[in-house]
Amino acid sequence: MKNFINISLLILFLSITLTASGKKTITFKAKDGVTITADLYMTHAKTAPFIVLFHQAGWSRGEYIEIAPKLNTMGFNCMAIDQRSGNEVNGVKNMTKLSAEKMNKGTSYIDALTDLKSAINFAKENFVRGKLIIWGSSYSAALVLKFAGDNTKTIDGVLSFSPGEYFEKAGKSKTYITKSAKDITCPVFITSAKAEKGNWLSIYNAIPSENKTWFMPKTQGHHGSRALFEKFDDSKAYWDAVKSFLGKYFGE
Repeated sequence: MKNFINISLLILFLSITLTASGKKTITFKAKDGVTITADLYMTHAKTAPFIVLFHQAGWSRGEYIEIAPKLNTMGFNCMAIDQRSGNEVNGVKNMTKLSAEKMNKGTSYIDALTDLKSAINFAKENFVRGKLIIWGSSYSAALVLKFAGDNTKTIDGVLSFSPGEYFEKAGKSKTYITKSAKDITCPVFITSAKAEKGNWLSIYNAIPSENKTWFMPKTQGHHGSRALFEKFDDSKAYWDAVKSFLGKYFGE
């Protein structure tokens, strides 16, 4: 009986913790029928600014299990998705990849653009009544810049962690992202590891928006959104830069 009570209390505790965190795993369909899996962190009214979070190469929505709750405390609702190009991180398997494979769909970097578009549209239709921000890591950091340039009236801001021209192997030009960046009008934040600056500087320079900023750490830094992980000593510097950008353009 005592063990039963302890187990019941544990289940209740886990349920309360999940509710308090605001995290809920959901699914929806991409335009081509692939099932997209996402973690929704909805802790504020729909009028609060909303961030759609996209992961880096080889990973999953698990990239944001530490980051999204912190964004919640800053006043933002979030949704972290699995793109079909990725695998696993932080114990979270990429379920969108599995769905794409079952349907014999491509799972390259460029194929994931379908998931980005579908996730942004899904967020706008269901959760967003205020500002909409998109956030990318590694190859998706480039794709969010492309989306921002191609859809200037759809979103209100971009954060891009380690972007670059990653799509030549997919048959795209060496300036595939840069060409779209020339049309970006919303506020943009770009950062990366120190050695990666040359990968994105020409893209940054092409952005005509006056509301753009970049951050480079004094340390060697890190690739993608992992730069914000607490285990890294220089994560605070990255977070300070992110908070400054979000506070300037999307704070109260």
